[in-house]
Amino acid sequence: MSSTTPRFAALGGVAAAAAAIGTAELVAALTGPRSSPLVAVGGLVVDIAPEPVKRFGIEVFGTYDKIALLVGTALLLGGFAALLGLLAARRLMASLVGIAVFGGVGAAAALTRASADVADVLPSLVGAAAGGLVLWAFVAGPLELDPWPWAPPTVAEPPVSADGTPAPVGRGQRVDPDARRRFLTGVGTVIGVATVGGVAGRWLAGRQGVSAAREAITLPAPVSAAPPVPAGADLDLPGLASYVTSNRGFYRIDTALVLPQVDPETWRLRIHGRVRHPVTLSYADLLARPLVERYVTLACVSNEVGGDLIGNARWLGVPLRELLDEVEPLDGADQVVGRSVDGWTCGTPTAVLRDGRDALLAVGMNGEPLPVRHGFPARMVVPGLYGYVSACKWITELELTSFADFDAYWVPRGWSAQGPVKTQSRIDTPRPRNRPAAGPVTVAGVAWAQHRGIDRVEVRVDDGPWQEARLAPTISVDTWVQWSWQWQATPGRHTLQVRATDSTGETQTGQSRGVAPDGATGWHTVTITVT
Repeated sequence: MSSTTPRFAALGGVAAAAAAIGTAELVAALTGPRSSPLVAVGGLVVDIAPEPVKRFGIEVFGTYDKIALLVGTALLLGGFAALLGLLAARRLMASLVGIAVFGGVGAAAALTRASADVADVLPSLVGAAAGGLVLWAFVAGPLELDPWPWAPPTVAEPPVSADGTPAPVGRGQRVDPDARRRFLTGVGTVIGVATVGGVAGRWLAGRQGVSAAREAITLPAPVSAAPPVPAGADLDLPGLASYVTSNRGFYRIDTALVLPQVDPETWRLRIHGRVRHPVTLSYADLLARPLVERYVTLACVSNEVGGDLIGNARWLGVPLRELLDEVEPLDGADQVVGRSVDGWTCGTPTAVLRDGRDALLAVGMNGEPLPVRHGFPARMVVPGLYGYVSACKWITELELTSFADFDAYWVPRGWSAQGPVKTQSRIDTPRPRNRPAAGPVTVAGVAWAQHRGIDRVEVRVDDGPWQEARLAPTISVDTWVQWSWQWQATPGRHTLQVRATDSTGETQTGQSRGVAPDGATGWHTVTITVT
């Protein structure tokens, strides 16, 4: 039996986990960041987690859901490792088997990722080996609390026999503070070195990214530039979302735990399936084609009423209609499946991509090459559809098929196969935390119904009559619009609500419903106190 007490053995288990993760991250710098066991297991969790769990994660953590998942996975691993340490104090071999199982799970998860190869199992296996070695060292090896026979045992005081003579020294006797200090120093050193190794591994992996290649790209001028933003489109009010969303501020919702790093030199787009003329295009091929530039507002289906998972940007790209016309879809090919480099898929109605709207295979965003986090080198942008059925990032394939023959990623997980954007509106100012003074108060926000456009926005106070707001100018029906309404506020607590009507005459419903299966509904409501 180990001389390391259960409490210290648990610490040894945590140190072993740190060593495993740190070593795995270093190896993953060579095999690719997606082969890291944390990322691979996290990605598998994203794929198999029940849909309510995923919605909960987005609702609670928003765009930080991926960080929360990785941190949560690391904490669970630390707890599991502490239990293995406790077990190791009595049954070392059983704990080592547990670490081997952990390595096997990580390796298996890595092989489930798109485009995985045999080398992707190395981070998990090498990391598990390092973790097992460290655990052994702390409970049965040279880093043991009382490392006999690796070093002379340290005892609190020389033991004596009944007759007063020195008694033999052996394992398991009470250890003095120096031994505890030595053990804790070892644990701290291992965790520190593992942390540095893990950070170094992530840094090295980042060095292999495509930022330099992206920065070297000069996008050609569009043959059809976006119309200028009309004067007055941005009301420039405190708290009101800007008419054009910056690249940094644009929301990001996807299933990628690490950003795919796609080299534009080797990137290819296959357009195939039920077509007469399949084609493969390079990035240079795309840039050599006539490009158009359009402002389009994109929204996530997970956006709650009043949420911020929406943004408006200026996109540069090739019209998808032209690409589809060239390959000539066959009869019955009513779905275009966009497939990302990480295996994620979305299914877009073929008819929507060919009905004249500005659906793009985008290569630029707000005057620069697509940011990596937004799909570099190319992505889909389709006005009027939620992102889960249209906004494929890091795209590598467009496959013509049918809705009857193929379900894209989110459909088997309970979401609708088709996802047209619903008419929505939002109050940006005042907000619940504001306490405006009585008198004139500007109520303002945004409304959207992409590809239909907003015809009217109305506001009401305390369930009173609806009052029509003033709409700011906008570029096209494919973008959101800002609105404002002047309110003569009186002291007290008040409830504000907003609704919008699109150009077809359909007014936003007041029936509250969650985001699944095809987008939230209801009127955005805020309660404020007027002083």
